[in-house]
Amino acid sequence: MVAIQWGPLAARTLFFASTHPHRHVVDNSTYPQKAQAAGMALQEWYDQPSGLWNTTGWWNGANCLTVMGDLALADPAIDEAIRIKDIFQTTFYNAQRTTATADKQLGTNGKFIAMYKYETIEEELPGKRRWQGFPKFLNNFFDDEGWWGLALVRGWDATGDTYMLTAAQTIFDDMVVNGLDPTCGGGIWWSKDRKYKNAIANELYIALGASLANRESPRKDWYVRQTVEAWNWFKQSGLINDKGLINDGLKITDKGCVNNGMPTWSYNQGVILGGLVELSKATGDQSFLAEAVTIANAALKALQDQNGIIREIDRCEPHCGDDGSQFKGVFVRNLAYLHNVAPHDNFRDAILKNADSIWAHNRNSQNQLGISWAGPAEAGKGPTAATHSSAMDVLVGALTAMKK
Repeated sequence: MVAIQWGPLAARTLFFASTHPHRHVVDNSTYPQKAQAAGMALQEWYDQPSGLWNTTGWWNGANCLTVMGDLALADPAIDEAIRIKDIFQTTFYNAQRTTATADKQLGTNGKFIAMYKYETIEEELPGKRRWQGFPKFLNNFFDDEGWWGLALVRGWDATGDTYMLTAAQTIFDDMVVNGLDPTCGGGIWWSKDRKYKNAIANELYIALGASLANRESPRKDWYVRQTVEAWNWFKQSGLINDKGLINDGLKITDKGCVNNGMPTWSYNQGVILGGLVELSKATGDQSFLAEAVTIANAALKALQDQNGIIREIDRCEPHCGDDGSQFKGVFVRNLAYLHNVAPHDNFRDAILKNADSIWAHNRNSQNQLGISWAGPAEAGKGPTAATHSSAMDVLVGALTAMKK
């Protein structure tokens, strides 16, 4: 286990100069301009004391942070303009000082209902830290941990801050120690209550472990062994159906574990793509990319409508719930990761078509982006930090896809 060292970090001045930058509408602009405008609009929801984004939940906050990190890496000029490094520092420090509780339930329709409560700690005793909420970004749910682990890896990439990398290592260690067991032949549980083994927790485990293999050389071989074993288990577990799509999870029966037939959510087709990209890089084995391409093609066939616009698998727009609002962007983000190393015309076309539709039809006067990528932005409950960051994933993906 790796412990986080807090002394120097606590002494830092974590300052975000403009929590609410001036909003502006950019018409007929380039992809960098669109992505920058979207990044500035996302920060209108940013709450500096908590380091989180209003209108959305804990795991969504990790995705907000990840897309900002991707934007910083895609265009250093935008990084400087929005001061994305400062956002990472503020969130890394302040989010752990928030008193928080988490509860999730799996609905009969296969959708999770997540409930989080926060109360920012305004003061702490000198030299003492009040460990409340989710210190070290650990809680009862391994998918939450995985989202934050990937966000912190992106923070390391964008800032070079070793504390973020160490925190990501700590998260993975927790997943190994408290999540893995032989039930269903392997894999990690969704939560520490150990009642459900699902796809997303295991995909995040693979993606985080492989990402760390590419960034922490002393334990690279161990990370590779963990993630290769996890992917081999995943492939034979039954989670991937006969259409090449990944269902939500496994049903534990007297005769073993079987695919539970719940929806093939878009994010379940996405995270694994990024994980296989990292695993290919860590091992030098191109077969992982070939497997990712197969999944991506099956997903695009299922998710694109007749106009090429990506919709959630159950066509729930604009009423996909607070969690479902995030899903599609996760898929496109990871599709872009795959396209960057294994370019395919249909990947590029899908990313650009959806980016263009979002900007033209799913954007309000404040550059806020809604849930329906065909528009309008006001559909459903209107834009939130979740719907916006999800659509922003597409704009950032377009920025990088244009280079391939």
